[in-house]
Amino acid sequence: MASLNKVIIIGNVGGEPEMRYTPSGSPVTTFRVATNRAYTTPEGERRQETEWFSVLAWNKLAEQCNQFLNKGRLVYVEGRLRTRTWEGQDGQRHQKVEVVASRVTFLDRQPSSGEKPEEAEPVDVESDDVGF
Repeated sequence: MASLNKVIIIGNVGGEPEMRYTPSGSPVTTFRVATNRAYTTPEGERRQETEWFSVLAWNKLAEQCNQFLNKGRLVYVEGRLRTRTWEGQDGQRHQKVEVVASRVTFLDRQPSSGEKPEEAEPVDVESDDVGF
């Protein structure tokens, strides 16, 4: 039987991306994306909640995300969910759910210094060589 692990998020980058290299030399870039959901309570009160996602991009996609992404950019991220489990120094077991990106689309134009962001054609970056 076939199965599917796919996630799509659209949100704002929450900080500067961080690129590093594995011991074998493969680049990996991590960044966080915030999505917002607005809703009205049964009492009529408007509320907003923010959900944060940790995203990993590998190889060429990692290099492009590191070069072009910065805090506040609006992005479309497509990929798969991965759960990492590890034991901390205190002996406690930890888990983290991450999005391993296979495609990142920059939905806004990157402003030059002092310029306000504007609507622009999306820049689409895709990776066939998704890492671990």
